[in-house]
Amino acid sequence: MDFSYRRVEVAPSVTLNVATLGSGRPIVLLHGFPQTHLMWRHVAPRLADAGYQVICPDLRGYGDSDKPDGTAAYAKRVMAADVVALAQALGHERFALAGHDRGALVAIRAGLDHPEHVTHLASLDVLPTLDSWEVLQGTGGVIGFHLYLMAAPAPVPERLIAGAPDVFFGHFLDTWGNGSIPADFREVYLRASRNAIPSIISDYRATATIDVDDDRADRAAGRRLQMPVTVLQQDWGAALGFDAKARWSAWATDLTHQTVTAGHFMAEEDPELVVRHLLALLDR
Repeated sequence: MDFSYRRVEVAPSVTLNVATLGSGRPIVLLHGFPQTHLMWRHVAPRLADAGYQVICPDLRGYGDSDKPDGTAAYAKRVMAADVVALAQALGHERFALAGHDRGALVAIRAGLDHPEHVTHLASLDVLPTLDSWEVLQGTGGVIGFHLYLMAAPAPVPERLIAGAPDVFFGHFLDTWGNGSIPADFREVYLRASRNAIPSIISDYRATATIDVDDDRADRAAGRRLQMPVTVLQQDWGAALGFDAKARWSAWATDLTHQTVTAGHFMAEEDPELVVRHLLALLDR
């Protein structure tokens, strides 16, 4: 893997750390929590070899990208605008978009807000924001304890997480990882997360407030994703008692929904699976 790096201004006083690889049709890959663009290190070369320019930013608030203050700065609508601005700065008015976890929430919002720019959309192991909150009920919802913790008012989560950041972030890397994250990359993710505690929490606070309101407005207006959409997802529906495909079908007019056996960090655990589905999506 031989990423080229640059910094790209996407909003006033906000620049993103961006890794690119290959040439051809553009696809933007957005990482999840608690990671950086490096989660795509196995996927990006395969897509580049297939004739795509792969664009992998650190989301605002993560990795080596800028970390503005305040919850509003991390509304997915704002972060989605970053993605469009990034693609345009690299010369692309239209591009495919794939996101994992937090990056998938940004990708979904970009697809809803900017359908003229997003040609194809892939979501890895997440439900749209409003649906996520609706299905986390009862004791089964304990798996999402971090969503509630980081939605709490400042400075409670900031101080609690700062007291033992490696325990907190390491919990997700270890329990969700199925051993797919090598020790050296685990340390990279931990270090990046330790240096971004306030902005990561702001991202999650936005998901519990601003983003929910935006999703409710879209649901009421009947807005849906109009481009081809592929969803790869663990069988959370069986675990928590909901129909994941039906949830997704309410948001996408052209949906391929695939339940997979790989764990949450599927781009690292089974990159061939992810690449195969992304290439199939790009051919639709």
